[in-house]
Amino acid sequence: MKKITVFIVLASSLLLLAFQCGKGDDLVASCIQDKIGAFSTQACPTGAHIKSYNFQSNTVYVFDFGPCGADMAMPVLNNNCDTLGYLGGITGNTMINNQEFSTAEYISLVWSN
Repeated sequence: MKKITVFIVLASSLLLLAFQCGKGDDLVASCIQDKIGAFSTQACPTGAHIKSYNFQSNTVYVFDFGPCGADMAMPVLNNNCDTLGYLGGITGNTMINNQEFSTAEYISLVWSN
């Protein structure tokens, strides 16, 4: 009886882990997933990344092209792939929708090379 209980507990744990592993992919907007391929060909060969943040009660994505382009601005897109603005660049912009982006809460690294 004890072996059956241990088996059920282990099987349940593995099942829960399997469902958890795919959860992160579902959280990334499908249009952002579509843009990753194009972005990866335009970005620097190393050091580029896409990060997600909670900003103004929405998930937004910052596309950082990496260190090979001097003063390249980083587009900030929402879940519908609408561009909300640009961070950095030659002007060093830190505002999106009239709010400092430093108030954004980091969620995760979506893509990097």
